Amino acid sequence: MSRAEMRHAFAGNPIIPGKRDKLATEALPSLLHASQEVERVKVLPLCDGKPLVAASSSSSISSPSCDGPPAARVWRLAWQALEDFGERIPLSVTSSSSGENPPQMYDQLVYLGEKERLAYFAIDVPACPAPNAEGRRPGVDGKQLRSLASMFASPSDDERVAFVDARTLMQAANWSDEEAMSELSIAGHARVMLGWHKEALYCGRCGSKTLSYLSGQRRVCSKCNNKLYPRIDPVVIMLVIDKERDCVILGRQSRFVSRMWSCLAGFMEPGESLEEAVRRETREEVGIELGDIVYHSSQPWPVGPSSMPCNLMVGFFAFATSFDIHVDHKELEDAQWHSREQVQRYLRSSDYENGTLDAASKIRYACFGDERVEAPKGTIEEKTELSSPTVPGPYAIAHHLIATWANEGVAHLISKRCLMSAVDLPI
Repeated sequence: MSRAEMRHAFAGNPIIPGKRDKLATEALPSLLHASQEVERVKVLPLCDGKPLVAASSSSSISSPSCDGPPAARVWRLAWQALEDFGERIPLSVTSSSSGENPPQMYDQLVYLGEKERLAYFAIDVPACPAPNAEGRRPGVDGKQLRSLASMFASPSDDERVAFVDARTLMQAANWSDEEAMSELSIAGHARVMLGWHKEALYCGRCGSKTLSYLSGQRRVCSKCNNKLYPRIDPVVIMLVIDKERDCVILGRQSRFVSRMWSCLAGFMEPGESLEEAVRRETREEVGIELGDIVYHSSQPWPVGPSSMPCNLMVGFFAFATSFDIHVDHKELEDAQWHSREQVQRYLRSSDYENGTLDAASKIRYACFGDERVEAPKGTIEEKTELSSPTVPGPYAIAHHLIATWANEGVAHLISKRCLMSAVDLPI
């Protein structure tokens, strides 16, 4: 697969098109055990938002090759059989069909989709079964995760399983491996759905408890029958361009790794159009006024803040009509104009492949501990003081906005306008 054919991380979910709109929770037992509609059921366990994955001890950790054959897979989703979920597997009490009765497995299953007569579900299996006074569970530590993962079957004798956060899976994914990218999108979808169920336990209309509905695709109030839909938080992300001087604005936030620069971004406000949000966020963060705005692509982003994991990043090129930057330091640490030559140098010098190797090592260590692999020493950014500024890796839409401008130029952006697609993303 060429670089130009790559898609955004978390996009291109292969099982969403197979979703059935009306899959009633009460019909699940007969559907899953007696119906001929599906041939097999696959269940993905998640704990604390982390999907269960399997790593092989025999596969070598090698960097992704975009020009040659795909590198060996380091991880894959560790799907479990439906019958493996019994009394030995702890279930969440947050999605129980009744506040008094113990949780039932069919109330826990969240339907993800179907493909080729395979039905895919996700399920929450918290290591900390008791919620706190606010009805939420505290995060679990590594020891708890390893203990829970040991209760699940490994897909083969050569593999071990572990719960790994979706961001590490994203960073370790081979960008040229279609199957790996598809599994990443499924993992992100599962994380979003289970996270939303934990956040939507009570009705915003009357305050009563809500119940899982349509096999977890919705929730419904137990008292007033109000229906709740999965939450999506749209975020505009824009590369601000000065056409005359051939440069762009890149900003830094304090949470970024050392020397990292990226596009401006911000959440939409109620009542705004996408274009209005682009103009407002740019004006607020750097004091720049905009003229033309050109749509690039969008990207599901299920690895954002824990309180808002259902982000949808909507990417734009925005052409400046004023040029003096006035940074709002409540929003950004710094923002500057960067020339095309500078940005091309950032892209060439950024060590994305070593970042991928480091994430892959973390996954292998999570699965095998000190049995067969050495513990990772930290991220590339922690180990090495970067000698040059860098921009986000190819897993982020910001990278593709920056790389498209740096490699193709303004005339190309204007000529394509809104016809750009998520699969036409030069690295």
